[in-house]
Amino acid sequence: MRNILELRGITKAFPGVVALNGVDLEIAQGEVHALLGENGAGKSSLIKVLCGIYLPDAGEMRYAGVPYAPHSPHDAIRAGIRVVYQEFNLLSYLSVAENIFFDQLPRKAGLVDFRTLYRDTEKLLRMVGLDISPKTPVELLGVAQMQLIEIAKALSSQSKVLILDEPTATLTSKEIDTLFAIIKRLQSEGVTIIYVSHRLQEVFEICDRFTVLRNGMKVGTQSLQGVTVPEIVKMMVGRTMEEEYPFEKHIQPQEVIFQVNNLKSKSQPHEISFSLRKGELLGVAGLVGSGRTETMRAIFGADPKESGTMSLRGKEIEVRRPKDAVQHGICLLTEDRKNQGLILDMPCYMNVTLADLAQVSKSGLLSNQAEKRATERFVQSLAIKTPSVNQWVRNLSGGNQQKVVLAKWLFRNADILIFDEPTRGIDVGAKYEIYVLLWELAAQGKGMIIVSSDLPELLGICHRIIVFSNGKIAGEVERRDFDQERILSLAYAEYVHHHEQRKS
Repeated sequence: MRNILELRGITKAFPGVVALNGVDLEIAQGEVHALLGENGAGKSSLIKVLCGIYLPDAGEMRYAGVPYAPHSPHDAIRAGIRVVYQEFNLLSYLSVAENIFFDQLPRKAGLVDFRTLYRDTEKLLRMVGLDISPKTPVELLGVAQMQLIEIAKALSSQSKVLILDEPTATLTSKEIDTLFAIIKRLQSEGVTIIYVSHRLQEVFEICDRFTVLRNGMKVGTQSLQGVTVPEIVKMMVGRTMEEEYPFEKHIQPQEVIFQVNNLKSKSQPHEISFSLRKGELLGVAGLVGSGRTETMRAIFGADPKESGTMSLRGKEIEVRRPKDAVQHGICLLTEDRKNQGLILDMPCYMNVTLADLAQVSKSGLLSNQAEKRATERFVQSLAIKTPSVNQWVRNLSGGNQQKVVLAKWLFRNADILIFDEPTRGIDVGAKYEIYVLLWELAAQGKGMIIVSSDLPELLGICHRIIVFSNGKIAGEVERRDFDQERILSLAYAEYVHHHEQRKS
């Protein structure tokens, strides 16, 4: 099988960091090729070189046997190379159809042909398993639906090479099955897929070969046949990892520190009640759209509550807005860290101290030096990889951005930490570091709520799991009773009940 892409000596440097250092890569036509590596290994930079966002400082590329040097994403799209990014690139106030065909709207007599637009969009939506109207504004969609819209958008241009960057990070198991069926169909039609994922079980299921990058350099390319997960992890992180999910048995939850009673909000109309203990890692499982995130936003005051109460250390507290939650020592690490957790065009030290400027102020004046000293401590204790505390957060890898959000709330000295998808888009090495940090916080007596679509993650690190289903808590499972099938059954329980009620 001939190569459709050949890269030789690709190098790209930025101030203070070499993102790519002489990378060679060969991708065969019609294969599904995994691109693996820790956050900051160079994967995103390589993708941006392939699609014309970055111009390489050195090296050359060939595409379909001829020299290839895109100067913009439009050059790459015209050549037949398209990327579905982990971070969405959608216009929220436009419809689904307008987003999918934004740069190729069908026209008749100079005007947009909406009849054709909606018909073509419906075909693509069926292809990706979405049962929504093409006229739906994107701002009304959930994160998983947006991910599938991005995939439909890429399929609209008849790409020859499709690059998927963490495509399943927000998808349910059913949606992942749909995506894999799409990939296999495209592969049978001769389309080449470059698949970037931190979920190694998916790589084994869908990919033919893999290439590992580490510190901007290529470690190796191999067939997946006969290779084990520990071997790939060692190539990625340069060391072995004895356990994927550390569980500290000696750290046991203590008394109840936080209680939610009959909480309702406009976005979560069902009454929700649960408790959190000191030093506990409480998992929250459920399908995307089951009410997990909406409940956490209501607890934090990001969505106004309609009824219910919350108690902290036995005393009822009132949280009407996020500022109230922060003052009570409750913090939320949001699912969308880039838009809701960080100010990307500010340096690390400003992001870390943002939630408590009084600590780094004197006589009402903010001290940049105090901010930098405080941030340096977290750079050391959390092992944040950055050239300096002056580095803009936008330029950090996903795992290190997540650590900056965590540092912000640790600087505030929060006691209740709510993590919504804490390891989404983070590599196995950075995940392990985050898990170790969670256990260090548990040892300090902090209570943590971990919302995750990654069920093995919850089973691996949590003391207890509550399961959301169709806006309600369908059940609670203690660690001694953890069972993946049982938790999945609870996650679907209310949907099945609701469907049967409608039938009757």
